[in-house]
Amino acid sequence: VWYHKPVVNAELLQSLPNLKIVASSGVGIDHLDLKLLSSYGVKVSNTPFVVSSDTADLAMALLLASSRRLVEGYRMAVSPNTEYFPADWLGAEVSGATLGIVGMGSIGYKVAERAKAFEMKILYHNRNRRNKEEESAVGAIYCKKIDHLLQQSDFVLLSVNLTPETHKLIGKRELELMKPTATLINISRGLVVDQDALVEALRNKVIKAAALDVTYPEPLPRDHPLLKLKNVIITPHIGSATKKTRLLMMENMIESIRMCLMGLPIPHEVL
Repeated sequence: VWYHKPVVNAELLQSLPNLKIVASSGVGIDHLDLKLLSSYGVKVSNTPFVVSSDTADLAMALLLASSRRLVEGYRMAVSPNTEYFPADWLGAEVSGATLGIVGMGSIGYKVAERAKAFEMKILYHNRNRRNKEEESAVGAIYCKKIDHLLQQSDFVLLSVNLTPETHKLIGKRELELMKPTATLINISRGLVVDQDALVEALRNKVIKAAALDVTYPEPLPRDHPLLKLKNVIITPHIGSATKKTRLLMMENMIESIRMCLMGLPIPHEVL
């Protein structure tokens, strides 16, 4: 399954009585009904670890681009109407700023490793707390309650799987807890954020900016208000989009299929 096509529903499963496995690219499996697949005796695999480094790199790219207003700066620099560069055109500091990571899995942790090199203070909220050695290695401080993280962070990074618990995890209440100078960065799934609430928060300067690699739907309708806001950067869900990683993802999927058909343990089987 690449880009969630074909749709794996009951109609498809009934038409494929010999189907053994659905190998899905990437980490997220929110597009698959695991109970339905299991009821047909079909196994599921994904490619969770090969995407971590590239997605963490993109997270930092979005953070830096948003904080230093790179997209706005580029447009100013190349505009035929630009006669001079204004002296009061300023971005926000990254070094020494506080980064709050919501979801400290493999991707979130790699972001923390990169943020440490930028001398950022790192807070994180996760279902399960990392061990002390892992926290110490990146200087991360655990926030049991997400509210505490939101209130303290200059940048809030969302790196969670989409589940019923994380659906619209960030809404009006959560956005209002954030600093008016804060930036929201989403590299997980569009539905983790209430987009209507985000539009209002950005328009009313409840938060400063947003940098999104994911939206709902993808792509957004061309008249969507998020596309018209200057304090938003949107990229086309390219967290894992490098040649090397996409090749590794394909190889992982093929290996899972081969192992399943041979009756052997499936690498990265989703249970």
